[in-house]
Amino acid sequence: MDTIDGNKIIPFNLLDYEKEVQSFSWAKVAQELNGLPDDNGLNIAYEAVERHSKSQLKNHTAFRFIRKDNTIYDLSYGDLQNETSKFANILLRLGIQKRERVFSLAGRIPELYITALGTLKYTAVFCPLFSVFGPEPIFQRLNKGDATVLVTTSVLFEKKIKQLLDRLPSLRYIILTDISESISDKILSFDQLMKQADSKFIIPKTNPEDIALLHFTSGTTGMPKGVLHVHKAILTHYITGKYVLDFHKGDQYWCTADPGWVTGTSYGIIAPLVNGVTSIIDEAEFDAVRWYSILEKHKVTIWYTAPTAIRRLIRMDISPREIYHLENLRLVLSVGEPLSAEAVIWCQENFKVPILDNWWQTETGGIMIANYPAMKVKPGSMGKPLPGIEVAIAEINNNELKLITETNIQGHLVLKKGFPSLFRTYLHEEERYKKCFIDNWYISGDLAKKDSDGYFWFIGRADDIIKTSGHMVGPFEVESTLLCHPAVAEVAVIGKPEPTIGELVKAFVVLKNGKESSETIKMEIMSFARKELGPAVAPKEIEFVENIPKTRSGKILRRLLKARELGLPEGDLSTLEQS
Repeated sequence: MDTIDGNKIIPFNLLDYEKEVQSFSWAKVAQELNGLPDDNGLNIAYEAVERHSKSQLKNHTAFRFIRKDNTIYDLSYGDLQNETSKFANILLRLGIQKRERVFSLAGRIPELYITALGTLKYTAVFCPLFSVFGPEPIFQRLNKGDATVLVTTSVLFEKKIKQLLDRLPSLRYIILTDISESISDKILSFDQLMKQADSKFIIPKTNPEDIALLHFTSGTTGMPKGVLHVHKAILTHYITGKYVLDFHKGDQYWCTADPGWVTGTSYGIIAPLVNGVTSIIDEAEFDAVRWYSILEKHKVTIWYTAPTAIRRLIRMDISPREIYHLENLRLVLSVGEPLSAEAVIWCQENFKVPILDNWWQTETGGIMIANYPAMKVKPGSMGKPLPGIEVAIAEINNNELKLITETNIQGHLVLKKGFPSLFRTYLHEEERYKKCFIDNWYISGDLAKKDSDGYFWFIGRADDIIKTSGHMVGPFEVESTLLCHPAVAEVAVIGKPEPTIGELVKAFVVLKNGKESSETIKMEIMSFARKELGPAVAPKEIEFVENIPKTRSGKILRRLLKARELGLPEGDLSTLEQS
């Protein structure tokens, strides 16, 4: 099976899934990368930048930055090699040690990407933060992460960092991206340092197990967790770029993820570079017309976005192919919150290309379960495991794990330990890390089921499951059904305590443009749900809302809705999307 891009027929990289699963080995994947010269190990920045700068890709565009005013700034692989080497030399000059943490707090600006790759090249640890964080979430992460260097803008420094300095003794240097000269020995100019730095840097020996990346993921309560990944994770970044994103020579790829989110690093920086394609970076935030225009003007071939964006586009009620020239687009992918069948079908009908959902977590570092271009898509399904990843459904009781071999049985989604991008620990929380594993299986915290064809289906987070009248109800199942009603634009479902049945199912519904809330439309939706789901599973309550709280990565914050409904503490809201 092939895909057609203009007049060219492009064969998929993964044509025979079952054959690849049987023959796959991570050792073979490693052989497709170069490794550091003189057997000096494996370094993410070398594979993503250095090796291409020494090849025919030297003058090929690595990053195309689209500024808010629509001006363009391109960096070739050769340019990126020089710029990242300069930043590595800055760290050397400042006396930063291997494994020390370099943080970024910025939007999608070139300096952030140079910082990330230069830090990895130097063998320090890179940690991105969301630029929308307030001072306290920033402090929590800088403090817990033992930050040594912070790269940020002068505006963010004045608004969010300056007040924290006395509380961050480990933070030795702050590098501002938009001042021409350094202010003090501690507050430095990115531009000035780069002008003084040498563009030649030899990457030191890098053990594949050396820590490379630190990502913070919010818990439901308390402090965020610091997730540590190693340089060897690039094997997952590379092969998922090849098999799931289906990168080919000449691709124009656009990942809309914020760099503060793990997707913005794994698939906004590393995966496209290691596969040698051009990555589009838009500095601005979501705007439907702007996004469609970027797809058209920059001839995007592969587009990786979030369910939040897809849902917003659906609400716009625009037929993109009728207005924009999108003939170069051959693949759309989504990650964050599972895509409902309705959203998958909408995308297929409106973009005229496959839309492929996939599943992974901050802890897994890369895509684990996916729909693939050459494989039949079952709308609403997570897809099948990446070759080299062993996934199962399990029953867990009293810290004992039993694999479920029958199909279509709900259970815990677990992954066999041993793949390269699995996190190595939670920073400063080894005991918490150990609790994530039973008998060498990583417990994802998600519930799912596997059908007779080997496709996995997401049920929900284990702590989101609703127990009602003896039934175990996954919110996603109810949400997906309600989204099929013609008046419903977005929906989130929680369990609300009810003494007679345990919990009742409550739905928070955002209506489509032009639809007004009323008892009549509420009863229509309830009736539709009862018919489709049955009275035991259908919502007993519906509340119309203006928006659904979500993280910036597109995950619905059901626990926040539940906390507000019950008057409980709201927990960590640092990644809440501001609408």
